[in-house]
Amino acid sequence: MGRPSRLGDEDRSDYASVLDEVIASSEIRRLLELSGTPVDRLRVRGLAAVARTTAAAEAEYRRYTALRLRARGAQGGRRGDGAPLSGPGDQERPGAGVLAVLGVLTPVLAAVAAATFLLLGYGLRLAGALSALADTLVGVGWFSLAVAAATALVSAVALYRTAAKQSAADAVAVPGPSAADSPALAQARQLWLVALRDRGIRPFLLQELAGAAAPGAGEGRGSRFSSPAFAGPDYAPPGFEGSAPPAPRRP
Repeated sequence: MGRPSRLGDEDRSDYASVLDEVIASSEIRRLLELSGTPVDRLRVRGLAAVARTTAAAEAEYRRYTALRLRARGAQGGRRGDGAPLSGPGDQERPGAGVLAVLGVLTPVLAAVAAATFLLLGYGLRLAGALSALADTLVGVGWFSLAVAAATALVSAVALYRTAAKQSAADAVAVPGPSAADSPALAQARQLWLVALRDRGIRPFLLQELAGAAAPGAGEGRGSRFSSPAFAGPDYAPPGFEGSAPPAPRRP
């Protein structure tokens, strides 16, 4: 068997629940009343004897922890199949960041250029000067406005497709039923709890209560350091008030 398995921190809540269940049983309650032992004291003793009580269900606990570790390993392997969001993939292709920046800046710059050219062109037309330059500026302005509209539409479509792909990736990344909820693991946990209750905690509490309810179990504890020589009726404590002075020596 080797050394007994140490109860993990994540299993201590289960141990405490089983302990409370056994203490709440009618058998233990009746013995508590007969022995006069407080419930809190019995619970503290049960928690302190975790190494002793869990040893009675060692085989079931080893099987349960082995299945749990295997299930977690399988679940971690399935999660590692997909590429992480921060890992190498389509999101980190060379030039992807530049294209995204251009997709955002091009419509803005084109719209600013279109507004500038149109204002200058129509301003020259109203002033009646440089008509050829005014016509050129107005034409360039309308062209820039068309470029701004086209690039804005392309950017909106690209943004929509990116959002759709991200939603699909998130839907695929959502794990299905956890392997930790498998029937075999749940059955192994239940078998361990039953063995812990019937072979570990319950016998220990019965033994504790039997020792507390035994006749004369608490006698003699308060007089462990008393002595009959100091308890007799003729004994008087030493003092200076009742002591006689020594007789003087004759010459």
